[in-house]
Amino acid sequence: MIKTENPQSKIQNLKSKISQSPYQAYVYSYPHKTAYRPFTPPIYLPELWTQQDRQALFLYIHIPFCEMRCGFCNLFTTVSHNEDFISQYVRTLQRQAQRMKAVLGDASFARFAIGGGTPTQLPIQHLATILDIAENTMGAKLQEIPISVEVSPETATEEKLKLLRSHSVDRVSIGVQSFIESEVLATQRRQSNTQVEAALTRIKQAGFPTLNIDLIYGLPGQTVNTWLQSIHSALRFQPEEIYLYPLYVRPLTGLGRTDKEWDDIRLACYREGRSPLLSEGYTQVSMRMFRRVEGGQGSNFSPPSPHTPHTFPSPSPVYCCQADGMIGLGCGARSYTNTLHYSNEYAVGAKGISEILQAYIQTPDELFEYAHYGFQLDAEEQRRRYILLSLLSDEGLNFVNYRQRFASEVNADFPELAELLSLNLAIKDEDSLHLTEFGIERSDTIGAWLFSEKVQELMQGYELK
Repeated sequence: MIKTENPQSKIQNLKSKISQSPYQAYVYSYPHKTAYRPFTPPIYLPELWTQQDRQALFLYIHIPFCEMRCGFCNLFTTVSHNEDFISQYVRTLQRQAQRMKAVLGDASFARFAIGGGTPTQLPIQHLATILDIAENTMGAKLQEIPISVEVSPETATEEKLKLLRSHSVDRVSIGVQSFIESEVLATQRRQSNTQVEAALTRIKQAGFPTLNIDLIYGLPGQTVNTWLQSIHSALRFQPEEIYLYPLYVRPLTGLGRTDKEWDDIRLACYREGRSPLLSEGYTQVSMRMFRRVEGGQGSNFSPPSPHTPHTFPSPSPVYCCQADGMIGLGCGARSYTNTLHYSNEYAVGAKGISEILQAYIQTPDELFEYAHYGFQLDAEEQRRRYILLSLLSDEGLNFVNYRQRFASEVNADFPELAELLSLNLAIKDEDSLHLTEFGIERSDTIGAWLFSEKVQELMQGYELK
């Protein structure tokens, strides 16, 4: 049996959290990056990855450049760059990839994504180099696997979209956030609806099987009605996926530095926003993600839909985020094995980001073979991660799969999960546990509740740069 903190204490903690706002912390993975710490001594990656199944890996390349810093953004990204600095960054990423390919040896990739930042902020020749690194340095078979790239309205040019499509990119994700220009402006973001709609039209014309549009609710000056206007504007472009993100105002972001307050309408927006999507044939995959089943291959963590005209050769590996590893290249990327998550250090402020980027560019080749910063997952943490990633998605927590993976029973390991049933947060059948509609809208609360005491203490003690 896994030794966890007192179940009764966890139950009382959950009851308290449920009575508060659902938007206390943004939970999308586990453990949170603010729980990472330096490794002493550094961990030798060839030994680490030898112990990992490397036949269905996720390859992620991080591009930390944007044309502007949005007021809500706490990502590792910079607007302070020029052609020379971008060239240095891409050359460093190439050096890192060469070392990691040697570390991995015989490995297969089931998925590939380029994120950031804004990857299409790169000049087209550097964007082509990134695709070449994935295919020819890392050995990812781009013709055979799902590939996702993040773009912005300003950088989704016809030339760059054509390049992406020619390299088999099948999913484009664009951060629109709002179709109401005054709301966009209030987030310190510059974009016009004319620009946004032109970019969306170009993406549709380029023939990407999956278009994802990101929208944010809870913005300064937003109302439920203007929120619904944005959703209906997005639906005009028939995206295969839509992500509805609640606004979280975080330290060191543009909005986090202001004293401005606005009405908290997030829960009302969430509830009202679901209706038009569900009525238009979208399925809710998680609190944030909605997918039109007949329209595209699906999310980054799901196998291609059998109904999509975009199919991949068989047999191609299928990535499972609960079980398979991730290789992250680039300064802000994270890498995952079963027992270790690692990355470079993290920052939000411009000074901290600049210092970390400079250190990355100056990294000698041999140091790319070591993990210097991250989190080691013991048996309990591995189980918590599995439970969290399963429960917060529509697939739910499957008891048989858990038993096969960990050789133990989830109800014995985490008896406090029963409290989800009594609070109407989840329903249970013979083989699985699924969140209810009420539970889905409290996903961030439930996710944070599943964090271990150790992770919570590390997060609380983290000093943000």
